[in-house]
Parts: sequence; structure tokens; C-alpha cells
Amino acid sequence: MAQSAVPTTAVPAITPISLKSIAPWAVFFGILMLVLLYFVGAEQGATAVVSGEGVHEWVHDGRHLLGFPCH
Repeated sequence: MAQSAVPTTAVPAITPISLKSIAPWAVFFGILMLVLLYFVGAEQGATAVVSGEGVHEWVHDGRHLLGFPCH
């Protein structure tokens, strides 16, 4: 008797990721992005949190790349 030449393999089932497990990470990265956006877009202006020119020099090129005016 001839046997089949094609081996059969079981495909593993994909388990969905619940929204409860993603939500804390989404909130964390959302807050992180807002803080980054603040430092790139508004720091060293009227609402400066850090005094001096240090933060401005670190994010200067990013401001121009994202279209924020700085000088």
C-alpha cells in the first residue's frame, strides 16, 4: 500500500491578546510620547520646566524636523 508523501502538521491556534493586558502599556507609551512631544515642542518657551539651554540644544534638530519653530 502506498503512503501519502505529504506530511501533515498541526497548525497552532493563535490566541488573541486581551485589551486588559495591552491597556497599561498603551497608557504608559502614550504618556511617554506626550512628555517627549512637550520637550521637543514647548520646552525653553513660556512654559519651561528646566532652566538653561541644555534641553533646547538636545532637541534642536528634532524641533526643525517636526516643524516646530524655535528661532
